[in-house]
Amino acid sequence: QVQLVESGGGLVQPGGSLRLSCAASGIIFNIYNMGWYRQAPGKQRELVSRIRSGGRTDYTDSVKGRFTISRDNAKNTVSLQMNSLKPEDTAVYYCNANVEYSSSNTLDYWGQGTQVTVSS
Repeated sequence: QVQLVESGGGLVQPGGSLRLSCAASGIIFNIYNMGWYRQAPGKQRELVSRIRSGGRTDYTDSVKGRFTISRDNAKNTVSLQMNSLKPEDTAVYYCNANVEYSSSNTLDYWGQGTQVTVSS
């Protein structure tokens, strides 16, 4: 059993910053990709950013230059620093991790979601 626990969401004004964090715990042999997805009301869940175990990162176009993803492999954590936030960034943000939980067996796990609201 693997759990992902998120923290750091909240209400912020346009142009402000927030930092999301996610910690994985449980039986973990290895974690491959870790990332953040978001889902706004009435929209499909979309990938925001992803970081591979070796450090390579991907970002959706709308957040490039504003968001920065990082991870600590020793602590099984991933963070998302969000700067210059816009109202269109408002969504529930979900942490995702591709976890090897036993030899050669992997599964995608999700956090419970954390609300980010950008509004004046």
